[in-house]
Amino acid sequence: MTDIFELDTPAVLIDLDRVEANLGRAQAYADSHGIKLRPHIKTHKLPRFAKRAMELGAVGITVQKLGEAEVFADAGISEIFLPYNIIGAPKLARLKALAARVHISVTADSPETVEGLSRTFAGSAIPLTVLVECDTGMGRCGVQTPAAALALAEKIANSPGLRFGGLMTYPAAGQVEANAAWLAAVRLLLTTAGLPPAVVSNGGTPDIWRAHEVAAATEHRPGTYIYMDRFQVAKGVGSFDDCALTVLATVVSRPTEDRAIIDAGSKALTSDTLGMTGFGLIEAYPEAIISGLSEEHGTIDLSHCTSKPRIGEKLRIIPNHACVVSNLFDRVTLISGGRVVETVKVDARGRVD
Repeated sequence: MTDIFELDTPAVLIDLDRVEANLGRAQAYADSHGIKLRPHIKTHKLPRFAKRAMELGAVGITVQKLGEAEVFADAGISEIFLPYNIIGAPKLARLKALAARVHISVTADSPETVEGLSRTFAGSAIPLTVLVECDTGMGRCGVQTPAAALALAEKIANSPGLRFGGLMTYPAAGQVEANAAWLAAVRLLLTTAGLPPAVVSNGGTPDIWRAHEVAAATEHRPGTYIYMDRFQVAKGVGSFDDCALTVLATVVSRPTEDRAIIDAGSKALTSDTLGMTGFGLIEAYPEAIISGLSEEHGTIDLSHCTSKPRIGEKLRIIPNHACVVSNLFDRVTLISGGRVVETVKVDARGRVD
């Protein structure tokens, strides 16, 4: 088997042992608290990992775009949740085609979205399941009040071709109590009105170990948990020893004593900082700071390092945000014990349509 440091760079390495441990740990937690797990595939975009999560007990998958749903449906996965407003005739036609071959549910946060879904699915033998997206503090999509959630739920329930399926939220990290209170209030309101939500779908990796505190929720949708990354470690979700995805890069220049340049820039590491200093953690040189990225160059500040990398040295970097990295590479290399197992295509890479 090939040693990972023999690989050409930049390359994405996926540690299979860490993936398995991360999947198992999350499923065991969910099982112990009676929570269904519906992992988000946007982090890895690989059907093999979605299938493994379901083998361990996940009830299905979450995708973010129709393109991802199509790839995973083609791979044989038939239980798909797409929490996104589907707008426009071309996308609605693709959604209807998907619904004819897999069980897919979606979300809506406006009457306009519901009306488009209803026009498309009216007369269908099997109604489309639609959940109301709720903004419980994230400030992105979602109805703004429990009353608005009830009104939209009633519209879904009364629309031809649709079935009201429940509630969904992507909450702000660290606001577990507020999220729990919001969902409890809207669940009570809906139940009182005769529309008890069968599913209350909560999400996110940052608060995964507190998912049981959201009593109204029936399922959780973590994504980054499978790989972890520097941001999740900063949030206390895990340690650097849990990070399964690293970017392998080569030092291509040492213009000064305190500066190194690597062959991984914004097209390999992502420019996301997520409030942190630098653009990733270099495992062998944790005091180094990846201080800047251009498209194909990464600039490393070595001024705080006692030892410094040489030209030609290969570095493993834990990125700030693993999900973006998965969408930057056509292929990733699966490893175990520091050795190459297999290089595979990222099946849903680029499927943001």
